[in-house]
Amino acid sequence: MESAPSSSRGLSLPTKILLGLLVGAAIGVTLNLAYAPPLGGEKTEAWKTLEGIADGVVKPFGDLFLSMLFMVVVPIVFSSLFLGVAGLGSVQKLGSLGGRTLLWFLGTTVVAVLLGIFLVTVIAPGKAVSPEVAAQIKAQYLGDAQARIQQGAQAKGWIQMLVDIVPRNVVGAAADNGKVLGLIFFALILGAAAIRLPAERTRVLRELLEGIYELCVRVLGWVMSLAPYGVACLIFHATAKLGIDVMKLVGVYFLTAMGGLVFFQVVVITLLAKVFAGLSPGRFYRGIRTLVVTAFSTSSSNATMPTTIRTATDEFGVPKEIAGFVMPLGATMNMNGTALFEGVSILFLAQVYGQDLSFAQQAMVVGMAVLTAIGAAGVPGGSLPLLAVVLTQIQVPPELLALILGVDRLVDMTRTIPNVTSDLVCSLWLARREGHVLKA
Repeated sequence: MESAPSSSRGLSLPTKILLGLLVGAAIGVTLNLAYAPPLGGEKTEAWKTLEGIADGVVKPFGDLFLSMLFMVVVPIVFSSLFLGVAGLGSVQKLGSLGGRTLLWFLGTTVVAVLLGIFLVTVIAPGKAVSPEVAAQIKAQYLGDAQARIQQGAQAKGWIQMLVDIVPRNVVGAAADNGKVLGLIFFALILGAAAIRLPAERTRVLRELLEGIYELCVRVLGWVMSLAPYGVACLIFHATAKLGIDVMKLVGVYFLTAMGGLVFFQVVVITLLAKVFAGLSPGRFYRGIRTLVVTAFSTSSSNATMPTTIRTATDEFGVPKEIAGFVMPLGATMNMNGTALFEGVSILFLAQVYGQDLSFAQQAMVVGMAVLTAIGAAGVPGGSLPLLAVVLTQIQVPPELLALILGVDRLVDMTRTIPNVTSDLVCSLWLARREGHVLKA
């Protein structure tokens, strides 16, 4: 209801963000071409002035936008993970149905993030610039990088890392980006404990965290309304200092992310619908036309949920009790497209920063991407703050997110489609297992 007035007044938010990207990039590239000294050449007064404006005036506004985006990380991670786990009390009542649902969610999410990591490893979009430009990008974020380098130097063995996941001080873990895994662990344990208690004993806590979650989602919506200006400032700063190479870098990332999402939807989801639901591609996509349009236009799993339930029951004949269980849980926990996007984005930014991830670090990225995909808010831009959590764990400056913010909205709209269609196919599979005949 709230989006209608804004759309009638003018351009939609995605269009504004894209315009912000294009305007900021165009001005930045133009000024870079006009005033940037040759590599190794002496800086002119005009270039020094441009650098001063970019660093001292424009970038702070972009950083303010990023800070507002990051400030909702802790409450969203904690409340969403606790509520997601605590809400699984109904799984015990549904027995095997709940177990299969969780198995589906976990399996498809892991496949999605592995596909994303594979694509970035093969295509290497983060290396689509010269070593000189890569060094400039790394130097540009050197201030934050020093802390990451020190964290990496102090890295401990895997056994000690596992020990450190359990926080001695939960408040300290929430305040320290480097220890956010401890906060995640505490949220999961607290949610599991809530399942074992009578519902009336945890009702107040659940309502409190639901309120906090909804408030953070509302704040995130306000922050995203500033995205066109934040993106324009951030991309201007990057392109004014680094030139057209940054736009080339962003373009290769965009094609990699979109290609992965389209492949997952067209190949993986279609194959799952055929194998587990017995539906031909033609029948499947005829039935989900409205769902796809709704998911793409809203870029929100939560906003699409009523359409997902209606598609399952009316178009395919899934019983209401199965659709009513799978879809709300899936809108919170089953984020296949988001997990794939996170895998692509994390490795891309690591490549840009020159951080070669070991096998163990990539395994950690898989686990963190699955957890943060579960913790992502099912609203536009809901996964962006959580990327900072994973980047921090692999010693990559989260400020590098500025490189992908400009094109994220279109990627966000696209990744919502596999998020919701995977929920749908899960409900179709469960309905068949329960002996229900789907509509032809």
